[in-house]
Amino acid sequence: METKKIVVDQAGERLDKFISIVNEEISRSQAKTLIENQNILVNGKTVKPKYEIKVDDVIEINLPEPEILELVGEDIPLDIVYEDDDVIVVNKEQGMVVHPAAGHKNHTLVNALMFHSPLSKINGELRPGIVHRIDKDTSGLLMVAKNDNAHKDLSEQLKNKTNIRRYYALVHGVIKENSGTVNAPLGRSPKDRKKQAVVAGGRNAVTHFKVVERFEKYTLIECQLETGRTHQIRVHMKYINHPVVGDPLYGPNKTIKGNGQFLHARELGFTHPTSKQLMDFTVPLPKIFKDTLASIRNNS
Repeated sequence: METKKIVVDQAGERLDKFISIVNEEISRSQAKTLIENQNILVNGKTVKPKYEIKVDDVIEINLPEPEILELVGEDIPLDIVYEDDDVIVVNKEQGMVVHPAAGHKNHTLVNALMFHSPLSKINGELRPGIVHRIDKDTSGLLMVAKNDNAHKDLSEQLKNKTNIRRYYALVHGVIKENSGTVNAPLGRSPKDRKKQAVVAGGRNAVTHFKVVERFEKYTLIECQLETGRTHQIRVHMKYINHPVVGDPLYGPNKTIKGNGQFLHARELGFTHPTSKQLMDFTVPLPKIFKDTLASIRNNS
């Protein structure tokens, strides 16, 4: 644990902002987290990020040692839909984290892929081969690059929005329109740093949807992503008051129990980086999703 002490010589600034000014390596959001985790004290006491500093305040900053993650391949079964010398298309099961991070050092999709095959190195040591990702409790299709040239090509397709990414989502409420588009910018929630939210000045985010089936209290929809922001479908559907069923972060407390949100990356299409052939893959809904739909139909 590295400790620094600062004596304030000019009053009036918020503590989190002051920390980010005096230490360029700490962003304001990181400062806020450190304060909330009691790693930053003022005069030996815990305070809130919005605390207004005063002259002669003694600020103590305790920086935790960075966690070292060692990435190793693990013999974990994979549902590989397609593979050649350039790409792997994998059907990720619900509950599997895509890549290692603090709190999930191993047993991730990347650990499984590393054991199976060489991967591109563009994304660094912790995300080899990962061109795009889906949330831990979202199931379905991901494209993975086995070499750097394939990775660059597939990433460019994502940037140019030439990919096909269609999801099935079960949402709360009955959507009256047969189709629609949610065009609302996304960024980190100012109220909860773990969440994303529709925020002014956020990153452009567009989700197209169409109704597949209506039930008494729910709607099954197909969503097509034009952009790929963190939690995009989950936040956009909450924004239009139709949160994804089972979503522990953005959904209501009273919801159908499953293994997290009922969201499935059903279809994935891209141009092959070498052959330039259009590749298109579709996988069925996981068993818990199909069983839940059948139960809703029987009770409607």
